Amino acid sequence: MKYAEDDLLPLSALQHLVFCRRQCALIHLEQVWDENLFTAEGRVMHERVHQVGEESRGSVRIVRGLPLRSLRLGLVGKADVVEFHRVEKNVWRPFPVEHKRGKPKPDESDKVQLCAQGLCLEEMLGIDVPTGSVFYGRTRHRLDVSFDSDLRGETERVARELHALIESGNTPPPVYTKKCRTCSLMDRCLPRLLDGKRSVRAYLSKAVEEG
Repeated sequence: MKYAEDDLLPLSALQHLVFCRRQCALIHLEQVWDENLFTAEGRVMHERVHQVGEESRGSVRIVRGLPLRSLRLGLVGKADVVEFHRVEKNVWRPFPVEHKRGKPKPDESDKVQLCAQGLCLEEMLGIDVPTGSVFYGRTRHRLDVSFDSDLRGETERVARELHALIESGNTPPPVYTKKCRTCSLMDRCLPRLLDGKRSVRAYLSKAVEEG
């Protein structure tokens, strides 16, 4: 199956979906977006990294802000950095590098987003892309990621799930978890108030007690 150009979805939405289905729907269905300190720092980092340009460092060519697309997965986006490593004369292997402001996450969201970039590069360039890396601003270190069969399969599954979510037009109900505290959309999402596991009366009573 191949998607039409008009049906392509933002590659970055994969990370949102793995993090939280409701957050993904709020951003990509309802066009809701609020910044907090974390998202503002991340935006500034990406703006710096996305300055389109190329440079060479020995056997490595560095390309910034490279447009990406996959008709098979139905994704479109832009790579922060793609390093092209020379493996032999006139043969260069792409190595995507995604930049994140924080530190490695407990879920697979960053790895899925990076793997999707690798799959886009494979489709665009017709060459295997076996690995990539996520650079984390807080630790100032790279996390190397192998695009093995498990991660590739998960990335393709998430891409299909993303299209299904967008096509449904339905925003999932909230479920409050610890990670909600760092979400810039918490005040829009209202997970504590709207979580079906808790009544509005109980929420307001607790809010009054804590106030």
